[in-house]
Amino acid sequence: MPNGATTHDHVLDLLALLAEEAAPARFEEVLQRARQEAPASEATGHLDDALLRIRALIGAQRQREAGLAALLDAARELSPKDDLRDILDVVIKKARGLLGLSITYVSLREDGGVSAIHASDGETTALNIGRRTPDFLGVAGEIYQKGTARWTPDYLEDSRLERDEQLDAFVRAEGLRAVLGVPLRHGDVVFGVLFGADRRVRHFTPDEVGLMITLADLAAGPIERVRLAARARAELESIERERSRSRTAHVALRHMLDVHHRAFDMVLGGCDLQSLTTLVSHTLDGTVVLRDPGGRTLASSGDIPGLVPSVADTAALEAHTRGEPVRHVDDTWTIPLVASGENLGALTVRPEVPLTEDDTALLRLVTQTLTVAMLLQRGAADTPSGDDLLNALLSGPERQLRVAERARRLSVDPQAPHVLVVARPEGRDLGRATAWASSYASRASGLKTVRDSCVALLLPGTDASAVARKVSGELSPLLDRPVSVAAAGPGQQLDAARSLYQEATRTLEAMHLLHGPGATAAASDLGFLGLLLSDHYDVDGFVTSTIGRVLDYDAHGSSDLVKTLQAYFDAGNNQRLAADVLHVHPNTVARRLERVNHLLGDAWQRPAESLQIQLALLLHRARVALVRKSAAPR
Repeated sequence: MPNGATTHDHVLDLLALLAEEAAPARFEEVLQRARQEAPASEATGHLDDALLRIRALIGAQRQREAGLAALLDAARELSPKDDLRDILDVVIKKARGLLGLSITYVSLREDGGVSAIHASDGETTALNIGRRTPDFLGVAGEIYQKGTARWTPDYLEDSRLERDEQLDAFVRAEGLRAVLGVPLRHGDVVFGVLFGADRRVRHFTPDEVGLMITLADLAAGPIERVRLAARARAELESIERERSRSRTAHVALRHMLDVHHRAFDMVLGGCDLQSLTTLVSHTLDGTVVLRDPGGRTLASSGDIPGLVPSVADTAALEAHTRGEPVRHVDDTWTIPLVASGENLGALTVRPEVPLTEDDTALLRLVTQTLTVAMLLQRGAADTPSGDDLLNALLSGPERQLRVAERARRLSVDPQAPHVLVVARPEGRDLGRATAWASSYASRASGLKTVRDSCVALLLPGTDASAVARKVSGELSPLLDRPVSVAAAGPGQQLDAARSLYQEATRTLEAMHLLHGPGATAAASDLGFLGLLLSDHYDVDGFVTSTIGRVLDYDAHGSSDLVKTLQAYFDAGNNQRLAADVLHVHPNTVARRLERVNHLLGDAWQRPAESLQIQLALLLHRARVALVRKSAAPR
């Protein structure tokens, strides 16, 4: 760079290095040059801050890349293994390396309400393979009960956990502090837990928890495959002793394992979703359709007669709500595709002949493989989920990294005006509402997440009230019970989502207090109360929506409806006293009030509406006085 380079030049150098993904040392060279040219300038300090952020960005990117690479390695290593111990060894070593943990181990559930440790990694003094613990206590107890990941920064100091003396003694002997557990599941059944522990107090980040969950999801299929094979082998041995059905069961098992191996090999080979869908179709001898959360077809082996969009959407919603395959018209099955609680879409299968029990088990296995393929494709493209992006927008500016770019990858226009909708189901229907919201957001090119027992939707639009009514019109009949819906907006940029969410939640609580459950509105629908709830005090909008027709009538005629209304209210709603104040005949006041009745409707004299009109008149008078004052000569 020539002598006399400006801060602007240094910034351009940093941006160029970012674009070419240069090594960190080259960023340091730019900063050193800036320090030599202006050792103590404020601009150099800003460049220092920028360099720190660049380092953090590069570090986070490399950590994500390393995590994805480790997950891909784990998938490759897990695919060919048929021994449970070998599979578990891969899982615990990968988990320990991913998060830099002191100890990792896998506990699998057994009969009798206990779990047994089957594999561990790390230096231990008291952790023995085969050790049994009650499966209703500690971190494992919450995971088995709720089916979700659970972690604690300091296990022995966490008063929320149900204690077990033997378990506490083990943790104390190992010197463990932070503990993270994620479920190993088959369908909606949790059959084990992958644990990681550290010998220091540690708060696990969402990215770290997500890596462990994804690793557990990758491992669950092979583990269940081996467990299924073990059960099948036990059954075959029993059948062999009875000399019946031996050959049939063996063929079915081998076929199941061969298909699962072939599908996993295709995923690791980078095949597309259409190839996997075709494999499922040939294996089950039927028609298969893969759809995304918005109902759009991603891949198919043909058309399924009678499967109209409304039927397919309803079946997908039911499958995601129940968390298991759903059978509907003409022996057609819809299977939910879920990873870490996120709705990835649904697989619809119509076999030529009814599915057997073996076919159903095989369908679960290939569906898991299909889910892994979709996750790996997303990871390779670095595509965020709608929940992640909206959560980042609602969490504040420090979380809003590359918002526009991430939004476009989700088919969301970052420059279009958006409305924020908050919907609260009244009852235990949040799961069904969440599944519906994933589909609705995808269809509307919006975003969705779940917060505080409510579904939040960021949707394109300019009329918050109309969008709220549309959401309520779809969701309330679906749940067959009241749904409270509030909306705020529009916001011209996506970074307005946080303030819109706060306004919508305030409106939701106000509606609940005023009207009870099941109400639908935006702040603009609540009159003067909505003016107070809104982040933008739109006085002109309130006056116009309340008495705008009366103001327009006076402006285009020679009447004094506004003045008559004010005198009428000041006289305590007495027409004769109002006529004396206005120096007109009482019949004149009556005729003017009839015109007001025609303009505002019959309800304008009810207490609530009357209060709104009086407030609008007061604001109108204040506005006129301020205009006159500003126009007066000085």
